[in-house]
Amino acid sequence: MTVTEQTFWVVIPAAGVGSRMQADCPKQYLELQGKTVLEQTLAHFTHHPRIHGIVVAIAEDDDVWPTLKVNTDKPLYTVNGGAERCHSVLNALNFLKDKTRDSDWVLVHDAARPCLRREDLDKLMITMAQHPQGGILAVPVRDTLKRVDVACIIEDTVDRERLCHALTPQMFHIGMLREALEKAIDEGVLVTDEASAMEHAGYSPLVVEGHGDNIKITRPEDLALADFYLASISDEAASDYDGLMADDG
Repeated sequence: MTVTEQTFWVVIPAAGVGSRMQADCPKQYLELQGKTVLEQTLAHFTHHPRIHGIVVAIAEDDDVWPTLKVNTDKPLYTVNGGAERCHSVLNALNFLKDKTRDSDWVLVHDAARPCLRREDLDKLMITMAQHPQGGILAVPVRDTLKRVDVACIIEDTVDRERLCHALTPQMFHIGMLREALEKAIDEGVLVTDEASAMEHAGYSPLVVEGHGDNIKITRPEDLALADFYLASISDEAASDYDGLMADDG
């Protein structure tokens, strides 16, 4: 089955408070080039021809989301977020249970990653459409890594060969990911991304190399960096699909 014959949903966990940003509002609602970070993130999916619909997991007391004006003709739903990312994603997948097939794909993307390149998104979808288990965007580790103790004293240097920084989207079959998250939560395993849940369930996700400018806004300095990256990336939202999508046929 080619990418054009499959159904793709997007889940955006956006219930976090982003305490490390030291801001007056959750980081997904900080301003970035005239919009909120979350609006910039959603723009990568709202007009993508292969995306069927989007589910955003928000905090129960979120009073900012209703004020946003997201321009899309796709189904756009919200669900209550959970205590952790894994709970928010699982809530979204449970919401989709009656609207999807277990074999449909879901792309889980961080609310605070507004600099996703369209070429990376298309590459992930095309590659994973032929993979039985799914996988993630990632970039090779370039910096020297140090393991430290509780007092921040270096214990050793970690061999960075074959190490990657995990990015998002992370793309899996909806049914498989739902079961993997349920298993991890039931067993008290706190997974920090969807690939970790799949690994815990015995699967071996594939890595697709993306670009390092797909950063997650976590600290105050990241906002300025995201602004720079967005300004330097061409207008992907208006680009055509004569490239990777056309190659898929």
